[in-house]
This record gives sequence, structure tokens and C-alpha cells, in this order.
Amino acid sequence: MSLKTGDKAPDFTLMNSDKKEISLSDYKGKNVLLLFFPLAFTGVCTQELCSIRDGISFYNEANATVLGISVDTVFTLEKFKAEQNINFDLLSDFNKDVSTAYDCIFETFPFGGMKGVSKRSAFVVDAEGLVKYAEVLESPGDLPNFDKIKEALS
Repeated sequence: MSLKTGDKAPDFTLMNSDKKEISLSDYKGKNVLLLFFPLAFTGVCTQELCSIRDGISFYNEANATVLGISVDTVFTLEKFKAEQNINFDLLSDFNKDVSTAYDCIFETFPFGGMKGVSKRSAFVVDAEGLVKYAEVLESPGDLPNFDKIKEALS
């Protein structure tokens, strides 16, 4: 069942690229932008996360924490984050529990027939833990609507 505006965002705990556990509930009282992305080191994912990196001041000024989530291992995310100078946490959903809870997972990824890859998705979670914006994309080549994300954070 897809999450929609007003729903309670499912809490989770995942390991970040520094091998530290991060929970959504750690950010109660702040806005959080959850960006699910299919795979590190791919063209569109790199473009998406680097655009957030370059515009991080907007999110900081909006009292928002950005968390990138993929099914990649913490080791892959550590290397990707270092190579791209990503300035926010990347979390490993290797077991696919969070992508499943947020209903943003490909049964079969359109490229290569891989199973269980996160769909490119964006969720704005407000300070109370409620979903203020939800967008789940069916095409891994599409990017979220960052204007609407920024509007939800304003």
C-alpha cells in the first residue's frame, strides 16, 4: 500500500556508510527528505545525489536532513560517497525492509532483470513524523520533482 500525504512515516534503523546506525526517529522535530535511489555509481543516481550535494544549503536552511537510501552495501555506499563528495548520509537497505515498507521497490528492475532494487523515490517527512510529500517513480531514468519537494519543505 503506497504512502501518501498525511500518513505516519514508517520508522526504520539502517547502517550508514560510516557503519553507524541511523534511525528516522533520531530526527524527530526536524524535516527529513528520504531519497531512495536504485544503485550507486549509475549515471542518473550520481546526477541526482550530486545535485542535492550542490544545493545542500537549501535543505539546511529548511531545517531538513537529507538521507539517501539504496540496497547497496555499506561498503559500496562508503566508496560512492567519498568519490562524489556527498555531504549527507547514505544508508544501506541491503535487506530491502525499508524500501518494502515505503512501497518503493522493483519486483524486477528494468535493467538487467535484478530483483529487489529500490525505485527512485522521494518522501518529505515533517517534524511530527508525517509524510508531507511522496513520489515513487516507475522509471529509474526519471528524477523526482525537486520543485515540489522544496515547496513541501518551505
